[in-house]
Amino acid sequence: MGIRFSAKGRRALVAAALAAGLAVGASGCGGGGDEDGKPKASASASQKDDSGPSPQEGESDTPLAELKGQDGLLLQITSAVRDAGGFLTLNGTLKNDGGKSVTVPSQVRGNETEIVRHGRSLGGATLVDSKSKKRYYVLRDTDGRPLTTTGFSILKSGESLAVFMQFPAPPADTGEVVFQLPTFASASIQISG
Repeated sequence: MGIRFSAKGRRALVAAALAAGLAVGASGCGGGGDEDGKPKASASASQKDDSGPSPQEGESDTPLAELKGQDGLLLQITSAVRDAGGFLTLNGTLKNDGGKSVTVPSQVRGNETEIVRHGRSLGGATLVDSKSKKRYYVLRDTDGRPLTTTGFSILKSGESLAVFMQFPAPPADTGEVVFQLPTFASASIQISG
């Protein structure tokens, strides 16, 4: 009986020590102020900075462009926002308006080897700036992955998917570009920001 009570006693002692340690740790993390009692400013996603609007800002109920693809696919571009970092982010919705499930064609990812090896994406998208006579391709990260929505394949009838694509921003005096995506019609879009 002495062994059983000592095992229970040790467990109780360990639990008490653990609870005390957690209490001390929690009180050390939760202060949020400095010596004079004033709260410190915290980094928050809601704080404004000069980086421009978030991708969702600037979106309207009326799409900037609607592009029809094959098998009932419809791409609606809802915003095209230039930010202070030199990027242009397009947001939109890819929807299956057809009556049956459809596989998003692999051609939308383009045919560049670096993008193809990272799976399905909208990496084949381009912007054409007629004014500057330049074509802009979807940006890539340091591993060659396109900065666009990835990892999709089949859309059921009526299903939609929020999508984005990020490009280098055209010059500030360019307000309109032509958006192109393989297997979809082209469309002219207005840039904000």
